[in-house]
Amino acid sequence: MTTSAATSTLAVENLMIGLDRAKGDQPRRLVEGVSFTVERGRTLGLVGESGSGKSLTCMAIPGLLPRGVQRLGGSITVDGVELGGLASDELERVRGTEIGVVFQEPMSSLNPAFTIGDQIAARLRRHEGLSKKEARLRVVDALGAVGIPRPDLRADAYPFELSGGMSQRAMIAMAIVGRPKVLLADEPTTALDVTVQAQILTLLKKLQEELEMAIIFVSHDLGVVKEMADDIAVMYAGQMVDHGPADRVLAKPAHPYTEGLLLASRPRGAGGDGLFVIPGAPPSDPGAVAGCRFAPRCRYAAEECTAQTALRPVAAAGQSRCTRLVDLDLQGVNSHV
Repeated sequence: MTTSAATSTLAVENLMIGLDRAKGDQPRRLVEGVSFTVERGRTLGLVGESGSGKSLTCMAIPGLLPRGVQRLGGSITVDGVELGGLASDELERVRGTEIGVVFQEPMSSLNPAFTIGDQIAARLRRHEGLSKKEARLRVVDALGAVGIPRPDLRADAYPFELSGGMSQRAMIAMAIVGRPKVLLADEPTTALDVTVQAQILTLLKKLQEELEMAIIFVSHDLGVVKEMADDIAVMYAGQMVDHGPADRVLAKPAHPYTEGLLLASRPRGAGGDGLFVIPGAPPSDPGAVAGCRFAPRCRYAAEECTAQTALRPVAAAGQSRCTRLVDLDLQGVNSHV
């Protein structure tokens, strides 16, 4: 469901991200023209193949793009405040209080030289000016809130003393300890087994309800996204190609790439049918592709697909970048995802 920027907690408008180039050269665009809004209490799922731009889009919001990658244009606002215009110290404060981030690999994000409690407390003392005792109490509360047993003892543990699932819970505690308005979760369950994954998803939904957070949930797993998302944005080659309510995107996809992802997610049939595979690979330089970037891999491609494509409204709700949308009857899945 798309809402106006005036009523949403997080609003991203025409986001452009590219690689740095030598002076005078045009930057190579990695993400282009991405727009969406997320209200408090709702979750947007960002899905797509590796390299589609979903993680870059997510990390651009708090200003955490990797070295050599820059935001070229567009607007990112939280409660109407433009983040791009903030000084570095003010943006750091926003990251510590209004935006929480849960990374994919907790063990590479936690500092092995400091205890879990000290790492979480440092954020509180820096951004909220709490005393050591006050910060300690908040840390223990946060660890308890994410289901870590004996949080008073675990606060004194080092990262290597925690299991993978426990480490991810500690990362979530660090992200929510400042009671953020927006939570960015970048593949937070990828490295976890199915049982722990289910526990983390349940935990995120519980915390969202308690804190009324807007969540962006990045994943390549449509089954996980189905459990979490109210709305879904499907990304391909740096562009958003399908966007709308989760029920519509999953049951009635509005772009052939979405259909391909859904068909590829189906389990092997009882008759021994193989898994559906999208042929080919995404373009190495998306900006150099004329027309639809998915056309070289699309089984429905026609002559009109060589023209430049723009997002257009979908009758059932949302937007699509497919020029043949009216002509196609794409397959969706429900119980299979």
